[in-house]
Amino acid sequence: MTQPLRPVISLRLFTHRKCFGPGVATLLHGIERQRSLRGAAQEMGMAYSKAWRILRDAEEELGFKLLDSTVGGKHGGGAVLTPEGTRFLAAYDAWAAAVRAEAERLFAEHLAPWTEPEAAPTGMQYYRTEE
Repeated sequence: MTQPLRPVISLRLFTHRKCFGPGVATLLHGIERQRSLRGAAQEMGMAYSKAWRILRDAEEELGFKLLDSTVGGKHGGGAVLTPEGTRFLAAYDAWAAAVRAEAERLFAEHLAPWTEPEAAPTGMQYYRTEE
């Protein structure tokens, strides 16, 4: 092993199909910053049509709107999260942070001997805990 082990957690929410995860969350955070779906999509290197489809699918599966948008015109268009979208994104972020923190704690508790390449124990037996 040349690099130390580390946990990588990706959290997604499903109904009968994937409806929300880190990609949608990143897109929504971009919309908060850019005040624009197009701007957020560009920031992520994503086609506008794909960003729109991702949001439409998430809204359909979640059962509520995440985004309020206005079409261009004299003052240009824009997009903002709905109040429920803002609350949901904050709740998802808090949940994801809590899960990652607990995963880091459990990783350190159970896999600490393997976190540094030169410290990896030799001759350890695999064991299974009873659940």
